[in-house]
Amino acid sequence: MLNIPNSTNRFCDGISRRNFLRIGALGMGGLALPELLRAEASTIQSRGRKSVIMIYLPGGPPHQDTFDLKPDAPSELRGEFRPIPTTVSGLQICEHLPLLAKQAKRFTIIRSISDAVNEHTDFMCQTGRRRANQPSGGWPTIGASVSRVLGPVDPSIPAFIGLEPQMKHRPYNAASAGYAGIAHDAFRPAADAASDMVLNGISAERLSDRKALLTSFDRFRRDADAYGAMAGLDSFNKHAFELLTSSRLVEALNLEKESRALRDRYGIGDAKTHGDAAPMVNQQFLLARRLVEAGVRFVTVAYGFWDYHSNNFGNARNDLPLFDQALSALLVDLNERGLDKDVSVIVWGEFGRTPAINANGGRDHWPNASFALLAGGGMQMGQVIGATDRTAYEPIERPVRFGEVFATLYHNLGIDVRNQTLPDLTGRPQYLVPEGCLPIRELVG
Repeated sequence: MLNIPNSTNRFCDGISRRNFLRIGALGMGGLALPELLRAEASTIQSRGRKSVIMIYLPGGPPHQDTFDLKPDAPSELRGEFRPIPTTVSGLQICEHLPLLAKQAKRFTIIRSISDAVNEHTDFMCQTGRRRANQPSGGWPTIGASVSRVLGPVDPSIPAFIGLEPQMKHRPYNAASAGYAGIAHDAFRPAADAASDMVLNGISAERLSDRKALLTSFDRFRRDADAYGAMAGLDSFNKHAFELLTSSRLVEALNLEKESRALRDRYGIGDAKTHGDAAPMVNQQFLLARRLVEAGVRFVTVAYGFWDYHSNNFGNARNDLPLFDQALSALLVDLNERGLDKDVSVIVWGEFGRTPAINANGGRDHWPNASFALLAGGGMQMGQVIGATDRTAYEPIERPVRFGEVFATLYHNLGIDVRNQTLPDLTGRPQYLVPEGCLPIRELVG
């Protein structure tokens, strides 16, 4: 919410862990909103309303206890959960995902992600690349690249919004805009949930004084960025304030605009932080839908903490039903609103879990194999791509790289990864995905 001293005007999103609009220092690195607007003004404007929602599961969820169960594996490998049938013939998923089982025709599971890294970080999920040997400026997130290439649908709506909090384990927030430019990093309305943000130095009585308002903005950040790309922000400061106080963005962030029945369908989840990662706030899935409907091109969500080194099955029994409710509600909601052709959904974590269950009843890190779930975007749904062996050890059929998933998402947005490049900070053109990564043919034909 936005608070102005001595003012009673505020909006509420109807959930216990509210989203807060941050004026001045926004996004990673304290990025000021006017800088976002400056960069967006210099990019190509609307190229349609295609968008992506990325749901990142920090810590690495167990693939063999969610979407790749191995009921015929030895007991010390297969675990405690039973597979259940879905609405797709022959497809089974975990018994603790019954709502998703009913929606299986609306998503596709990739069971053979093959190139993860044994490292707790969002980097691969956000960039499609490894952190080693980066070009000048660093690999950008896909959201930042989309913002740079396509620009905003509407000048009052940021192209890229990140709903994930600043997590205790900082590498879960490691990815950044890189050489795409800090101004294309995510607008983060929920990045600081510790307290409401106050417009510094401006009371309700002084709100109409534009000069005082601009002076207040100047206190946040007036210097150019490290590479001198920003200058002359005055004309964007007023726009920044107008965006945050009266634009469609504020409207989109207000979940009370939705019916109680719909909010109940998504559920509340669990607002407490899980482990050293994120809470399981189900209504952020609803917020993501509202944002893409308002014109945001790329929205990211971080959900829960899946690093189950101990008590794997107890943790999963608690977490999977919350996840099941939130994701199934999102898929139904997108379909009912006719957004399923235009909005792509991707769900994944940084790696999978070991086939063997350890002495603490947990599964450890396992980059050899992991899953991704995709939905919408006009893709071919109701199928499984790839397979692992009988113990979920490694892919034995159709191994898929992170970069291929990224190429598919870019394709859905109308971006040709064969030709589109962005310059790094030395001016060298860089392709959006690693060499050889093309859209997944089983999804896009």
